Amino acid sequence: MIEPVFSPSPGRYDTMAYRRCGRSGVKLPVLTLGMWHNFGSYKPMQDIKAMAHYAFDKGICHFDLANNYGPEYGTAEENFGRLMDGSFRPYRDELFISTKAGWDMWPGPYGNWGSRKYLMASLDQSLKRMRLDYVDIFYSHRWDPETPLEETMQALVDAVRQGKALYVGLSRYPAAQMRQAYDYLAERDVPCLLYQDRFNIIDRAPQRNGLVDLSAENGTGFISFSPLQQGLLTNRYLNGVPADSRMARGTSLREDVLTPAMSVALRGLAALAEQRGQSLAQMALSWILNYKNVTSVIIGASSVAQIEDNLKALGDSGFSAEEYRRIEELSAPVQL
Repeated sequence: MIEPVFSPSPGRYDTMAYRRCGRSGVKLPVLTLGMWHNFGSYKPMQDIKAMAHYAFDKGICHFDLANNYGPEYGTAEENFGRLMDGSFRPYRDELFISTKAGWDMWPGPYGNWGSRKYLMASLDQSLKRMRLDYVDIFYSHRWDPETPLEETMQALVDAVRQGKALYVGLSRYPAAQMRQAYDYLAERDVPCLLYQDRFNIIDRAPQRNGLVDLSAENGTGFISFSPLQQGLLTNRYLNGVPADSRMARGTSLREDVLTPAMSVALRGLAALAEQRGQSLAQMALSWILNYKNVTSVIIGASSVAQIEDNLKALGDSGFSAEEYRRIEELSAPVQL
């Protein structure tokens, strides 16, 4: 059976909000589709295609990947390459595509961390898997304490100068190294476009450590991943651990996080969300999107319905002072 040619919605940019990324010319949708889970070898291609098509139809034109996303390593990028050839090729210039390198990818001393050899080889492999000539942004996925920062940053600079990436970004860097990296890149006319870190109601490390404000001061955008703390900030865990959940499988969400205090906090937050006419997940996204200096939030999804539910957070009009006070009261004892 021959599938029909993908034809995106003509109104795809009518309802999505876009924010300027620092002091750049780039605007990103406030919601970005992340492909860490559910876009690799364990998910049927038909489901992957349905989610990606639906997201693009709703104005989500930013797709966030990394070399080892899957599972298995590389398979999310391979599937994105299939999407490019089968659906998105005519719309390449409408898409903002990211990839990263810095975590474990292949065996041996050159398949991890931040050496020039690893970063450049990984980017070449990523481009082949995704069937692209360039990515819009290439990240150093984490700081490498054993590689000179200048080596890692120069690899990013050269990726841009070689035409393999239009912009560069950093993820999960400590503040001191962020400052050094920002200065190094700016001095070579390849400023850092985006800083990426986990940030949500119960994990505010980038706020506590000043990383969100530091990015803004530098003219760098801030993009949050894991806004729902891998599903914890949803209604899924309000009454324990479902047998079919990520926590029950012990993959990326540990069961010991769901302490009695956490359960109390989650139920309180869910009750507040209900009073606002939202699900807990929608309120958690609204909270981040109302936070100063956040450019975009990366959402994960296992179905079209989840993306549809997340999009409802865009209609939120903000929080009252009392709602903010209640969120602080509930979340303060369980900060990660």
